Amino acid sequence: MARPDKREPNQLRPCDILVDFVGTADGSCLISTGGTRVICTASVEESVPPFLRGKGLGWVTAEYAMLPASTGRRKARDGVKKDGRSVEISRLIGRALRQAVDRRFLGERTITIDCDVLEADGGTRTASITGGFVALVCAVDKLIRQGKLKESPIVHQVAAVSAGIVADVPCLDLCYLEDSAAQTDMNFVMDETGAFIELQGTGEGRAFTRDELRQILALGEKGIRELQQKQRQALGPRAEHIAPRRTIVIASNNAHKIMEISDMLDERFRVISMREAGFDGEIDENGATFEENAIIKAKAVMQATGLCALADDSGLSVDALDGAPGVHSARYAGTHGDDRANNDLLIENMAGIPAEDRTAQFVCAMALALPNGEVRTAEGACPGVITYTPRGSGGFGYDPYFEYLSGETFAEMAQEEKNRISHRAHAMQAMLANLEDL
Repeated sequence: MARPDKREPNQLRPCDILVDFVGTADGSCLISTGGTRVICTASVEESVPPFLRGKGLGWVTAEYAMLPASTGRRKARDGVKKDGRSVEISRLIGRALRQAVDRRFLGERTITIDCDVLEADGGTRTASITGGFVALVCAVDKLIRQGKLKESPIVHQVAAVSAGIVADVPCLDLCYLEDSAAQTDMNFVMDETGAFIELQGTGEGRAFTRDELRQILALGEKGIRELQQKQRQALGPRAEHIAPRRTIVIASNNAHKIMEISDMLDERFRVISMREAGFDGEIDENGATFEENAIIKAKAVMQATGLCALADDSGLSVDALDGAPGVHSARYAGTHGDDRANNDLLIENMAGIPAEDRTAQFVCAMALALPNGEVRTAEGACPGVITYTPRGSGGFGYDPYFEYLSGETFAEMAQEEKNRISHRAHAMQAMLANLEDL
């Protein structure tokens, strides 16, 4: 079968994306796919619809319209009552582009994508989604440059393309002549992982078989990959805003603790200290529990930096001392961080307590504060006993006096082993489930 524009069945129409086409918009592009041309603009408003107010979530929506001369025969402009097709396509574009954004990291602001068709030669809705994503990234780039966003909320790259069966031949990216005569017409909206966001398909001239569906799916996937490459080429350096590594600020400047937590985290996170994030203030840890102190620290760092903040509060809980030193572990003897004085006081208070009653546990509570105000917590513990004399030269704090079930003190234990079984390791394992959607 010869296609009207001489393309192969698996070939996209020539696609060109010109960014910053509208200088007054927060983000924009002109996308051309064959004879179809669409202006896509992104506009940012520092507010959200009433149903989202106070929830810490942003919003992405879209409007689509065909300009009067876009089809060669004048199309009346939408009035108060919009054209039903335009409303349906507007909703499709909005649904598709919301899947590109983690709205928790957008802040309470709205990005509206306007897609205005200059010329229509088939595939206007898919071109609008593909171009709309580019305009969205450009708007996010501007928000970051203005300091209104600390990092990109874009978690997926989204593009769309059509495919169908024309004269019994599966074809990619139908032009108007093919679309109007297609036996089967389908639209694909997909992300960079190959997952489907939306799939529209109709057997218009006849029903289609499973084998034909598989062929059309393969064409759609091929087209999406090529269009996403076009998007990245058009965006240039701004493509770095697509699914970047999420930054987590550890609410500490303790290099040892930061390294320990960083080793436990997935490489997909960028882990930095409070100082690296620009925060070096004092935090009043006045909570009555480890969890309360962790939450206080995480929220303070998140509010100061605008980034995800992970805090922990940990310490030693001795059964014979009714849980002391507890939340006062680091300042048990009065001065914060004086390990020798803290240990001396601990052993003094443990005098006369027999071996069978010297049970204790290290406890760690973790809190993760997100920029939308959400806080997630996890806790871990590691059992042991308090020795009579210190053993080992490693670790810090109470490690020389804390003997684990293996018979080694934390100070005798290799760092890798301690990281595997420690209270912080158990808390981090519990916390990892809270990081899966970041």
